Amino acid sequence: MNKSDNWKRKFYIVAAGQAISMLGSSGVQFALIWWLAEKTASPLIMGLSGFVAFLPMAILSPFAGVAADRYNRKFISIMSDMTMGIIAMVFAVLLLFMELPVWAVIFMLGARGAGTAFQQPAIQSIIPQLVPKEYLVKTNGFMQLLNSGSFLIGPVIGAALYAAFPMSVVLLSDVIGAALASIALAVVKIPKLERKIEEQHFIEELKVGFHVFLEDKKLFYIVMAQALCMFFIGPMAAFYPLMTSDYFNLSAWYGSAVEFAYAFGMIIISLMFATALKIKHKIRTSFTALIILAFVSILCGIIPPTITGWCLFAVLCVLLGAMENVHMIPLTAYIQETVVPEKMGRVFSAMTLVSSVTMPLGLLIGSPIAEKTGIAIWFLISGICMLVLIGIVLVLYIKSTK
Repeated sequence: MNKSDNWKRKFYIVAAGQAISMLGSSGVQFALIWWLAEKTASPLIMGLSGFVAFLPMAILSPFAGVAADRYNRKFISIMSDMTMGIIAMVFAVLLLFMELPVWAVIFMLGARGAGTAFQQPAIQSIIPQLVPKEYLVKTNGFMQLLNSGSFLIGPVIGAALYAAFPMSVVLLSDVIGAALASIALAVVKIPKLERKIEEQHFIEELKVGFHVFLEDKKLFYIVMAQALCMFFIGPMAAFYPLMTSDYFNLSAWYGSAVEFAYAFGMIIISLMFATALKIKHKIRTSFTALIILAFVSILCGIIPPTITGWCLFAVLCVLLGAMENVHMIPLTAYIQETVVPEKMGRVFSAMTLVSSVTMPLGLLIGSPIAEKTGIAIWFLISGICMLVLIGIVLVLYIKSTK
């Protein structure tokens, strides 16, 4: 087996395991969120669930990034997956004996967020250790393709399981996915990471991740724009089920169809990146995607609450999903290409930290506003605010690069 086939084989094994895990997680996440939407029909509760899900990421991301650079990334990723699987199993067993209150489901979403905080920077940092630099855009496109596929199929599986079985059975799909992902990663030998810098005090190591952004103006401004947008995108993501169940007054199957449409848009773009699409100006492309996201959000906020309006909403969700990947794939590849391997975990965790702080803040502010004004109005307000803020960041970015 030649060297090219060797790295590809390792990458595909890891990617397949992650895809199975994401498929189980996506189905369970949809079922949990839809359960909350049906039980409460409250933007405040949906916002609180999103806040609790992202708060652990905001708190733990700095520690996760340092851990990914100091310690064994493979071990961290496996332990994160297995911990989330064990939590799902515990809740599945509890559900056999009792009806869990709303707060217990929200707690589970928070526990899953904690696991994700450690898993994401570890697995994102492992990929460049396996893949040659010239293939990073394609492999990131492929990873996002698998990720999008899980979002495409996951909600359908989640809706089917939710309709046919009790929640305890639904949760088992997350357990199976976590186990298979861990096995796939365990059998792959990850090249040893040689640290070229001395181990520093924890606070100093945290600063390293943020210094990378300060030194690279392109990266600094695109992450600033992303963080500002996440302030509004966070609540919108939490309110997706309510757009279907409350605004359009439709069932879980229509909710899964919206998730399907969103993931379909992600898949189309991921497939293009994974096969033929080449991006020369990665940061410029990432900025453009955020601008389109803002325009689409405005359109989502003005459609009527009719079945025709829902069909248009589903089409717009295709665009939203597509633009998310047009933003993230070039940005991730840019970081993997330009940041030295021994700093990469902290850079990814710093980026996660920025988004994870702004999203809960958006949920805290956006939830009561949506409770008063309605879900659709929040989409409209969000789109307008994102356009203004991206415009300001772009002006600062252009001035700094002259």
